[in-house]
Order: sequence, then C-alpha cells, then structure tokens
Amino acid sequence: MSDYVKMWEDLGMDLETHDALCQVLPTAFGDVYLSQENRPEGMGFWDFVVSEIHGIRPSELIEAQKNGQKVFGTFCVYVPDEVVIAANGIVTGLCGGSQFWVPGGEKVLPKNTCPLIKASVGARLDRTCPFFRIADIYVGENTCDGKKKAYEILAEDVPMHVMDVPQMKRPEDIERWAHEIEIFAGVVEEQTGNKVTVEKLNEAIKIINNKRKALKRVYDARKADKLPISGKDALLMMQIAFFDDPVRCAEMCNKLADELEQRIADGVSVFPEGTKRILLTGTPLAIPNWKLHHIIETSGAAVVCEEMCTGTRYFENLVDEEQTTLEGQYKALAERYMKNNCACFTPNEGRIDDIIRLAKEYKVDGVIDVNLKFCSIYDTEGFFVERALKEAGIPVLGIETDYTDSDAEQLKTRVEAFIEMLG
Repeated sequence: MSDYVKMWEDLGMDLETHDALCQVLPTAFGDVYLSQENRPEGMGFWDFVVSEIHGIRPSELIEAQKNGQKVFGTFCVYVPDEVVIAANGIVTGLCGGSQFWVPGGEKVLPKNTCPLIKASVGARLDRTCPFFRIADIYVGENTCDGKKKAYEILAEDVPMHVMDVPQMKRPEDIERWAHEIEIFAGVVEEQTGNKVTVEKLNEAIKIINNKRKALKRVYDARKADKLPISGKDALLMMQIAFFDDPVRCAEMCNKLADELEQRIADGVSVFPEGTKRILLTGTPLAIPNWKLHHIIETSGAAVVCEEMCTGTRYFENLVDEEQTTLEGQYKALAERYMKNNCACFTPNEGRIDDIIRLAKEYKVDGVIDVNLKFCSIYDTEGFFVERALKEAGIPVLGIETDYTDSDAEQLKTRVEAFIEMLG
C-alpha cells in the first residue's frame, strides 16, 4: 500500500508504527482467510478491500471531503446512518478489533477496560488508523460506562457528539430516542450545512434498508443444510459493511448472495457433511478480530450465525418507508433501532428470544456465548443467556477472551471438547 504514504503523511499518522501494523495484517489475513478451500468467487471483493484496507476507502473519503462532504465516525449500531446520508454526509465505522491498538488506549484508560474500547482510543491517539484521522466528527452513544468515559477523552482530541440511548424500552423511552434522533439531525445539519428533509431522509432510509436486505440474503443462505460460505467469510463481509459505501455494499452483497443461492441449488458446501453448526452470541467482533471464528472452523465446526452487533442486529428489522413527515420518520427510525437487543438494556428478554429463535432458524447444534474481557454488561447477562439455552435444550459454551493470542490454545481445547460433546 505504498501508494498511500503521502495520504497518510497528510493525515498526520505515525508512519513508522503504522508500517508495523501493515506488515502483520497480510500474514494474519492469509493464515485465516486465504488458507480456506472452495471459497465463493464473490469473496474476491472483500479480499481486495482488506488488502487495501487503509488505502482505497480512506482515499474515497478524503476525495469526498474535498468536494464538501463531511465524514461522521461511528462506534455503535444505534447511530442512525440514515440521518447522515440524508444531509449528504458519509458514515464510517470506527471500532477497533486489534490488539495492536490496545497499548495506546491503556495510556489513558484503565487496563480493566474492554479491549474494543481501548483499541478504539489507541487507534486515534497513536495516529495509526486513517479512518480515525479522517472523520470530521465522532458520534458516540452511552451504551456502557467504559464508552462514556472514553468519549470524554476522545472529545479533547476530536469533535464529539454523544447520543443518549435510553436503557429501557417502554413507549416513553422510544419517544425519548426519537427526540434524540431529532437532536442528532440538528447536529448533522450544522456539520454539513445541509437540511434533512422528508424527501432526502426517505431516500436515505431506502438506501440503508436495501443494504440490510442484501446482508440478510447472505445470512439466509447460511441456513441451508449444505453451507455455501464459511462463517469467517460472512463475518468479513459484515465487518467491511460498517466502512463501505452503502449502495456499493448492497450491490456486492447481492452479487455474493446470487452466487450462494446458486451454490445451494448445486449442492456445493464448504464444509464436510455432518459438520456441527454453531451460533455465536455476545460482544461485537470488530475487524480484524477473526480469532474465535478461526478457532471454531479449524476445530471441526462451522459458524452459521452471529447474534451480535457484527451480525443479525445490524440488518434485522427495516425502517418504515411510508412516513410523510420528519416527526413520523424520526419515530420510525427510533422504533427500528430500539429493536436492537444490546445488553445495555434492562430488562433484555428480547435478546434471549432472538438467540433461541435464531438457533432454530439456522438449525444449530450449539451456541457459544463470547464475552470480551471486562465487558461487565455482557458478562452479567451471560447468566441469563446460558440458563435460557439450557432450559431450551440447546448446548451452550461460555467464553471470555480478548484480542491477544495467549489463550488461543486453551480456547481451542475448550471448543474442540464442546464440539465433541455435541456428538
């Protein structure tokens, strides 16, 4: 990616440290992804994106900024992309999934903060990720205490807007969230200089709904008895979806879905017959966190679904496209986004219902509940998840991990034992 050195310099990046990251990523990607056999041809697009991960999309964003557009960096699936797009803004994801960024975060955060938060802060403050340098403004949310405090630190270095996500889902909470979206629209208008109109917001809602429909098509293909795609490849597609142009994302996902549906018709599978089917649930798996998928799929099982933010929560449930007023549209957005069942909510029976529903839809043999270390809300909710699954007769394994490889062998031993127990 040497062609992008001037761009990185202009962004004020630490090139020496960034070079160390760029040297590690290709090897890791090759070991995890390119070692797979019989991959769908459509995955070539995502392979290319990863090979140019800090070049091609950042250069597009910078070119858009030159043309007057503003880039909004987001950390969470609760931030409504539709509002930004309606004002001719651009959204890019910012969550960090690499141990490489964690030490930078630990310079200002307690070590017992979850690695996703530490990596996100480290990526910005150590100047080693172009996405964190490009964004004109960050948009956070108060889903957990660690994020709330981390946003205060980031706000000293970059413009920051934090959305107040209600912690319950009563009718009055949905009304509050609709008002919060309206406030966010005002911030977006101020940043972009463009008004959010009914017509523009309706167009943006359709764009993001189409993206959700395309992602769902790929996931639906994973319900087949013969799996046309690995869990690792589906995860990669989902991770890149947070960064890519939404129209192009929908187009490429639909092309991949076309291929997968043909593979199903032809009886093509990337796993041997009888491979155990696993559903993952828990904390998000931000790029390049491919660790657990790789362990599972090199231990005799296949990941067929992810009930997490980097999974079904990102695309399930569409926004009503029939509203004719901004007030109605904000309410429709609030209703859709509040259907995401994050562990920050109390009570959160909806997530339990989702896991059991998805376990049946994807015909899973077992569920692995993964928790990033020091994520207290998902760790605590694991008690309810595991109890409900056992009561439903669905085998479950709880795992706590981080971004390091120090526990990889231990995890592999536990996962292999769990798969063997499935019979």
